[in-house]
Amino acid sequence: MTQSERFPSDTWHEEEVQSHDAESALAEGLGEPLTAVIPMAATGERLDKVVAQLFPQFSRARLLSWLQTGLVEIDGQALSDYSSKIKAKGGSRLTVTPMAAPETAAYVPAPLAPGMLNVIAADAAVIVLDKPAGLVVHPAAGNWQGTLLNGLLHAYPELAEIPRAGIVHRLDKETSGVMVVARTLTAQTELVRQLQARTVKREYRALVWGHVPAAGKITAPMGRDPRDRLKMAAFPATEAGAEPAPGTKTAVTHYQPLAYGLLCDTPVTWVACHLETGRTHQIRVHMQSQGWPLVGDPLYGKPLKTAQSATVVKVPAAMPFARQALHALHLQFIHPGEPHAEGTPPSAYTAPLASDLLTLLSQAGIQPC
Repeated sequence: MTQSERFPSDTWHEEEVQSHDAESALAEGLGEPLTAVIPMAATGERLDKVVAQLFPQFSRARLLSWLQTGLVEIDGQALSDYSSKIKAKGGSRLTVTPMAAPETAAYVPAPLAPGMLNVIAADAAVIVLDKPAGLVVHPAAGNWQGTLLNGLLHAYPELAEIPRAGIVHRLDKETSGVMVVARTLTAQTELVRQLQARTVKREYRALVWGHVPAAGKITAPMGRDPRDRLKMAAFPATEAGAEPAPGTKTAVTHYQPLAYGLLCDTPVTWVACHLETGRTHQIRVHMQSQGWPLVGDPLYGKPLKTAQSATVVKVPAAMPFARQALHALHLQFIHPGEPHAEGTPPSAYTAPLASDLLTLLSQAGIQPC
C-alpha cells in the first residue's frame, strides 16, 4: 500500500506528481552534485527558469526548495534568489545538489526524546497515551519529523500497516493530556465510528481569563477565520436542527466553572470542558468567543470585541504561561478489542495534570480539581 493510498487527504502538487517517478528513480543519487553547462542563450534569463530547463527531471517545487537552501551554485558560488537574472557567460557551470525533501521523513520510525512517549495503558487493540505539551501528533508542514507518529512507528513497528499509525484523534501541539491510538485496523475503524457517533467522552481542564459565572453550553459552528486562514473562528449559532452555514461545521462545548483565582491581579477561572464534537482548536475558540480566552494561548489569548460575556476582562500584556493552559484529563470509550453487551461500562482513562499547569494553578491560588 502506498503512502498516498494510506493517507488520501495528503495531496501532492500536480507537477510534483508528474515528476515523482523520475525523482524516485534518482533517489540513490541524493547528495551527489549534478552539473550542467549554461548555454549562451540563458544569459539574462531568470535563475529559476534556467535551473528548471537544465534539470527537467526534478519538479519546479523541488528545485525551488534547493535554491532557497543554497544547494544551487554557478561556478562554485551558492545562489538563493530564484528571481535573479543569469549574469554568467555561456560555458559557466551550474551545479545542483539534490537532497531529500523534509516530508520524506514524515512517516519514518524515529525514537522520541525521553519522557515524550508516555504510555498509560496498552493491550492488543489500543495504546492510551499521556501526551506532553510541545509534541506534535501528526506530521505536517513545518513539523515533518519528531512527531508522535514517528515515535509510535519506532516503538510499535506494526503500526506501519495502519493508516496514520493508528491515530484517530489529535491534541494540539501545546495541549497536554490523554489520547488513544488504535493498534489494529478493526480497532481504528471502531474508534472512528464512536467518535463520529459522539459516544467518546472527552473532558478537559482549562484556565481562562475572567470570571465564568455558571455552567453553560456553546453551540457556535466553527470554520476558518476569514481574516486569518491560519486560525479558526466561531460563527453565530444556528437554530436548533438547522444546518450550519457553508464553510462551517457544528461544534458543541459544555463548560463548568470549578474554582476561581487571580493571576497578575486579573481574575481567572479553572474550568471543566466536555466536548460533543472535536473541531480544530474547539475549546480555545469557543471560550474566546465568550470573552474567556485561555491563559497563555498564542493564537486566541485575547478576548474578542464581539465576545458574549457581559464583562470582557483585560488580559495582561505579558503572558504568564508559555502555552495554552489546556489539558485533556479524562477519556472514555467502548473498548474496541473486547466483546461487550449493551450496558457494559466503557473503558476510562485519566492523564494527571501536567507539572507546569500545577505550578500555574498554585500561582493563581487555585487547588486543582
